[in-house]
Amino acid sequence: MTSESDGLGFPKGFFTRDDESDDAEFYSYPRYVTHIDDGAIDAVGVLYAELGVRGAVLDLMSSWVSHFRQEPDALTVLGMNADELAANGQARSWVVHDLNADPSLPFGDDSFDHATCCVSVDYLTRPVDVFRDVARVVRRGGLFVCTFSNRLFPTKAIRGWLLSESGTHQQIVGGYFDSAGGYDGARTRQCPTPPGGDPLYAVWARVS
Repeated sequence: MTSESDGLGFPKGFFTRDDESDDAEFYSYPRYVTHIDDGAIDAVGVLYAELGVRGAVLDLMSSWVSHFRQEPDALTVLGMNADELAANGQARSWVVHDLNADPSLPFGDDSFDHATCCVSVDYLTRPVDVFRDVARVVRRGGLFVCTFSNRLFPTKAIRGWLLSESGTHQQIVGGYFDSAGGYDGARTRQCPTPPGGDPLYAVWARVS
C-alpha cells in the first residue's frame, strides 16, 4: 500500500507497518469487542455531546458500536467488516470501505454535518489524504473529531505512532489536520477518565 509523501514533513517509514498484508484479510472476521474500557467509552460520549456532534454524522473506521450517548439523526458508519457494521444499532446506513487502499470517501460533497473517528486513526497509512477528503464531505462549520487511547493492534498501527509517546500522538493528528488543509486550527484534549483506566485523547477541528 502507498504511504504518505515524505514531502509532508513526516519521516521516511513513518507510515509503514509490521504487517503490510491486505487489511481486508485482517478484518475478514467480526470482532464483537470494545477496544477501550467503559470509562473511556463514556468519555467519548461526553465529548461528542459537549461538541454537539449530531445531525448527519459519518463515523469512520467504525464497527459494531458507536459511542454516542444519544444517536445522531442519521449515522453512517464506514469500516472494514460488514457483519460488525450491520450490527451497529445506532447506524442508519453502513459502507464497507478500506481507507488505506482508497482514501477517497464514497460520498458526495457536503454530505454530512460532522465526522468522527474513534480509536482507529493510528491505523491510517494515508491519513492526510483521508483528512482532506473528510473536509470535502463534511459541510462547512462541521467538526471532524478523532479520539484515541493507548490500546491498538500493534502489527497494523503505523510505525510512527508506535515509536511515539502518548503526548506526541495529539501533535501527530494535529499535523494531519494542518497538512490536509480545509480546517480551522485543531484543538486537543486529554479527556477525563477514571483513575487506573484507559486514557482518552481527542483532537478535533472545524471544516473551514
